[in-house]
Amino acid sequence: TAVSTGILIYLFIEICAKSIEELEDLLTSAMADYPTGGDFWLYSSLFIVGLAVGLLGLVYFENKFIKQGKDEILPMLRARKMALLIAISIGLHNLTEGLAIGAEYAWGENSLALLLALGFGLHNATEGFGIAAPMAGHFPGARYLVGLGLIAGLPTFVGSLIGSVWTSKVLEMFFLSVAAGTILYIIGELLHLGRRLKGEAIAEVGLLIGFIIAFASEMLVISSGGSL
Repeated sequence: TAVSTGILIYLFIEICAKSIEELEDLLTSAMADYPTGGDFWLYSSLFIVGLAVGLLGLVYFENKFIKQGKDEILPMLRARKMALLIAISIGLHNLTEGLAIGAEYAWGENSLALLLALGFGLHNATEGFGIAAPMAGHFPGARYLVGLGLIAGLPTFVGSLIGSVWTSKVLEMFFLSVAAGTILYIIGELLHLGRRLKGEAIAEVGLLIGFIIAFASEMLVISSGGSL
């Protein structure tokens, strides 16, 4: 659970830093009398709305569709619930990665598109640890694990198809912010679960390991010529 939290904290920082940096550039240009003021307000609104949709959307999804069972099976249900929600949030994030791959292909940068695909593939493998970690010791079954993999990984393929024929900065900003909102919700849930489980030393070590895994995988992508 702590490793999952560390990975997701890094992803949240990464997504927000990317979005906020773009907003800062637009605002700086607007202050220098460039015609970017409208774009700044548009993308700022998308960022805030996307955060709200991602955060409150998972609250609604959990209350509406994820039911709690009897006390004796709650640990297993809790583990499956957390893994599902993590897969959904990472899937939204991976959709934007697919859009980036498809855009490079659409612009004729086939070699860069291939490097991005390989790099994101390695990066996403570490995200798989974050999805599976809450279910450690519960043995959910191969079918459920494959389903989680499709929820988290298939959006990369779908995004690549969309990005190869149609690129939209508005769409990218919105999905990035939605992913950030969902990840923020999951981080809150995992931290709450960690407090209930106690074992502070193990939790802190797990957070550090997860953060380092995510950081190292991103540096691998950048060193291969891609960019997150």
